[in-house]
Amino acid sequence: MADIDGTKQEKKDKEFFTQIPQESPGYFLKGSHQYDWGLKNRLSRVFNPKDGRTLMLAFDHGYFQGPTTGLERIDQTILPLEPYVDCLMLTRGLQRSVVPASTQKAIALRASGGTSMVSLMDEWESTGSEPGLRRPGYEPLSNESLACSIEDALRLNASVLAVQVFIGSQHERQTLENMTRLIDEANRYGIAVMGVVAVGRAMARTPQYFRLATRIMAELGCHLVKCYYTDEEFETVTSCCPVPIVIAGGKKLPELDALKMSYNALEQGASGVDMGRNIFQADSPIAMVQAVRAVVHEGAKPEEAYDLYQQLKG
Repeated sequence: MADIDGTKQEKKDKEFFTQIPQESPGYFLKGSHQYDWGLKNRLSRVFNPKDGRTLMLAFDHGYFQGPTTGLERIDQTILPLEPYVDCLMLTRGLQRSVVPASTQKAIALRASGGTSMVSLMDEWESTGSEPGLRRPGYEPLSNESLACSIEDALRLNASVLAVQVFIGSQHERQTLENMTRLIDEANRYGIAVMGVVAVGRAMARTPQYFRLATRIMAELGCHLVKCYYTDEEFETVTSCCPVPIVIAGGKKLPELDALKMSYNALEQGASGVDMGRNIFQADSPIAMVQAVRAVVHEGAKPEEAYDLYQQLKG
């Protein structure tokens, strides 16, 4: 019987070798040393070759949430943050309509979609249950398909294509197929694919879950993976994933807590952060993005970065 992470081991405990970095001979980025020149060049736009880390700014939320708080006017709230990040994670609609073509930042293009927050409202009606109840395991937002062709990604000069994958959801197989189809197409042209671990209400945010999800994505060919940080055993998640992991910022946290999360994730093997709401919903977004950058690229401790935030904010 296949070994399933989290089951009782009768003969040997799991060994993640968390203290031994995975070697990448001849190239700075984990698991990427055997790629073709073009793909490695695109990855070096996303990840700083000096430290192997990235600060990605995620503002693709509108593809299913509409005008999220802080993203009502991208030109006013996001473009001032652009100088301080390595990579912009966005949709093709925003890229064409708002982002100047003169930008030198790497582009991580949202390549999946097809559902909206309205589907959550439909869920209550479809169950036929009393208000407040829902069908167990039903995840309407997981019903995604590919929303961008490889040709359009090339026209937009994307370095990375981001695809949402819902491991353990109603549409798990469909979203994994979206990912593998995109990898096949992207590999022809040397574009990286980032698998985004989506966590629905029926899925647990545990190290066991993230070890499973990130490893599946890497084994199926993703060049990097985005997942949430866990307070416990996160080093086991990064250790057993053979490609770089960047953490999602997630819900809005107090600024110091967001900086601590970023620092701890990097200390435990993450290759960067892909942060959105914890930057653009901060009291001072420009100060916050510089504080996060200090953690990612300058090795600042959370308290040092928070002091920088307070100075810049003031």
